[in-house]
Amino acid sequence: MARAPFIIPAIVILAGLGLSSFFIVDEREKALVLQFGQVKQIRTEPGLGFKLPLIQEVVTYDDRILSLPTQPLEVTPLDDRRLVVDAFARWRITDPVKFREAVGSGGEAFAKNRLDGILNNAIRGVLGSVPSTAVLSADRTPLMNQIRDFARREAAALGVDIIDVRLTRTDLPEQNLSATYARMRAEREREAADERARGAEAAQRVRATADRTVVEVTSEARKQAEIIRGEADAQRIGIYADAYGADPDFFGFTRALQFYAESMQSKNSSLVTQPDSVYFNYNRFLESLGTTK
Repeated sequence: MARAPFIIPAIVILAGLGLSSFFIVDEREKALVLQFGQVKQIRTEPGLGFKLPLIQEVVTYDDRILSLPTQPLEVTPLDDRRLVVDAFARWRITDPVKFREAVGSGGEAFAKNRLDGILNNAIRGVLGSVPSTAVLSADRTPLMNQIRDFARREAAALGVDIIDVRLTRTDLPEQNLSATYARMRAEREREAADERARGAEAAQRVRATADRTVVEVTSEARKQAEIIRGEADAQRIGIYADAYGADPDFFGFTRALQFYAESMQSKNSSLVTQPDSVYFNYNRFLESLGTTK
């Protein structure tokens, strides 16, 4: 009976040790069983595991794809135009033993610091070997693949795999924006001036061709008009000649009427003559003009 008070604590201690001997691995994790810092077990499958109590410990790492955004990074492409670049990487722990050896007790936080430096070096190395036009291009997939491959080789020593790298922003530094916009504006104005000059030259050619065409058409029209006018005058003279030969009195009458019309063309014209003047006597008027009946 004297031992009874020690039995219950012993049972509790044994139960605690028994329970601490088991651990559960979540499906989203990988686990390492460590004994004095040395890896004794690797658990990559979810389920129940066993370890020695008090001697061994369990360290778990996230088995999911993790994200790593970078801080804005200033890079200098091949043409010396500085750019500010933002990026993010997708990475995953593939070898928990190597990961543990590389980061120690720092875990994922320490690994992110290491990966951030690797990613920055990859971005500077790749973007520094191409002109800024390639970085600012709409299709940057080849550049991002190069950055990914560069960072993947460096990160392999950490036991992680860089799955993807994306450039989220590529802008000019704030202090360079005004100068860059001014240079772009000057280039666009020069291109516009060239286009206007080419347009003015083309317009001048079209205008010269149109003027030459107008002169040619006008000259041809005048030529045809003179021909038609000459033919009409000849016809008119022939008609007058035929009319005079057919009826001299009628021809004389028309000539008198024509003389009347021409002599009184002005509205302010005044005529002072005697009543028996030859002007009002058709027969005498014809005689004065040398026309006989």
